[in-house]
Parts: sequence; structure tokens; C-alpha cells
Amino acid sequence: MENKLGVFILTHGRPDNIKTYKLLRARGYTGKIYFILDNEDKTIDKYIENFGSDNIIVFDKKYYADNVDEGNNFDNRKVIIHARNACFDIAKNLGYKYFIQLDDDYYSLGYRYIEGEKKINNLDKAFDIILKYYINTPQITSIAFSQGGDHIGGFAGIKLKRKCMNSFICSVDRPFKFIGSINEDVNTYTSLGSRGVLFFTFTNINLSQGDTQTNKGGMTDTYNLSGTYIKSFHSVLMHPSSVKISMMNSKNPRLHHSINWKNTTPMILDEKHKK
Repeated sequence: MENKLGVFILTHGRPDNIKTYKLLRARGYTGKIYFILDNEDKTIDKYIENFGSDNIIVFDKKYYADNVDEGNNFDNRKVIIHARNACFDIAKNLGYKYFIQLDDDYYSLGYRYIEGEKKINNLDKAFDIILKYYINTPQITSIAFSQGGDHIGGFAGIKLKRKCMNSFICSVDRPFKFIGSINEDVNTYTSLGSRGVLFFTFTNINLSQGDTQTNKGGMTDTYNLSGTYIKSFHSVLMHPSSVKISMMNSKNPRLHHSINWKNTTPMILDEKHKK
């Protein structure tokens, strides 16, 4: 598996607080891990000191920013979209056909059941199984692991949901481009999903991460500057026929995107309707 799957942690300004790295090792992942940094990160030297230069990959952020629709005219390159798009070229240069993108702030990774979450102890095996499934389903562009929101109201069941957020298993042979500087995952799976591109979330594996607005570094500054309204409105701009702004009802209510799936993805008709 190590020779087939590149494990990439996308990070910025957190060389001493990479929770995902510790979690992967604690859950039994034994393969190589690469840290994906942009060349505008002022803490690159510290990353190299902490993890070794062979594990640090630095990309030209302006190059990728100049080659994508950011969905705004701000100067806000403190976003993850450029790292996401750079990963396809990075994987190819490193010789990986398949790779997984992970954020740097996960604190939990487990199998999700009705009874709750069960800790993964052999992540090598878990990655191997999901990668085999991905390899054998070439129709799928990318697969993500579930997050807490996927199980609101109870366990969602072991299935594939028609969305893809936060973590992405990808292939250099199934390339796609993330769009919109903020909320880039939602922007991408709605706009491309409307054209028949298949993105899925595998609900049996669950990731948990810290609250973005309280975790220093990463995209926290961007979220604090623009707020969740502008974040969510990027998805409205990218796919206005199915995405709108609504209020997320939680302990701390906030504005969030709402997706009408009937207006998002193509519907498959029964063959009996064919003329």
C-alpha cells in the first residue's frame, strides 16, 4: 500500500501542532507521510527541523492561485484550495498514482457504528481496503471519510453519501480542479456533481477535527476575517441552482450552506422510459 498511496497532510503555520501526524501514527499507519506547504509559509524551516526535509513538499502558491477560479477578487491566498490542486502535480512528481489529502488538525479517526465510534488500530489495513475499493471503481472521482455532521440524528449507516468534504482519496488519472477560494470542497462536489462527476463519502470511517475558528494557523485567519456567510456564499456563487444560505441549528447557531440535492446531481431514469 505504501508504494501505491501517497499520504499528504496539507498544513500552514502549524509546525509544532500537527495533530493529524500523531493520530496517524497512533492508529497504526506505518507508511511515509508528506507535509504539503506553500512557499509563502514563514515556518517552513521549522517544519523541516521537526519532520525532515525529505518529508516536506513546497509548492508555488501564486502559480496555482493564478490558474483557478477563486470566486472573488480578494487578496486572500491564506486558503487551502491551492494546496489541494497542487497535490495532483505533487503526487505525479513523487511517483504516486493514488493519494489522500488530509487536514492537519484531526484528533479522532475511527469506525462509526450505531453504538458509537470504535478506534482504528490498524490504519494500514483500513487504508488498503478503501484504496482497493477506489481502484476497482474507476467511475468514482474521489472518496472522503465522514465527519460528525454526516451522522446528525444518529448513525448514517454503512454506505456512500453523494458528497465529498475535508479528506479526499484521489488519483492522478482521475484529475479534477477545486474551485472557489473558501468552501472549496462544497463548491467542487456541487458544481462538478451537477455534470455527472461522482464524489462520495464513506460513512463507516469517521474523522473529527478541532473548531477551525479557535485553532491558530491554517485557515483560521481567513474564517475570522470573512465569517461563515462569505464562506458559504462562495458555494452559492459556484452553483446557485442548488445551494443557498441558511441557519445551521446547533449549540452555536451560524449561517451555513444548504444544498437541494434534487437540483444538484443528475437523476438516473429507469430503462423502461427509454424511447
